[in-house]
Amino acid sequence: MVQPRYGPAPMTSEPRNSCTIVDARGLRCPLPALRLARAVRDGGAGSYSLLADDPAAQADIPALCGERGWRLLLAGQAEFTVEVPAAPLPPAV
Repeated sequence: MVQPRYGPAPMTSEPRNSCTIVDARGLRCPLPALRLARAVRDGGAGSYSLLADDPAAQADIPALCGERGWRLLLAGQAEFTVEVPAAPLPPAV
């Protein structure tokens, strides 16, 4: 089993262009969404790539992004790319 991992980009004085990877493969609902939320809480604004092979993530991650005002840039079979703005977007109606 792959161990989940996440972490913020290294601290530098340059703008953050990297993407934080959150590996939640092998975890079942609601853990992929919780891992992504924790990574964003710890890392702040920026790009996040969530690897999640639980079929429930196909519904959970877009819902989480809508609730939190994050931009869902990619929703693939087992990978999601999320952009977290410095100021949250208004919730989707």
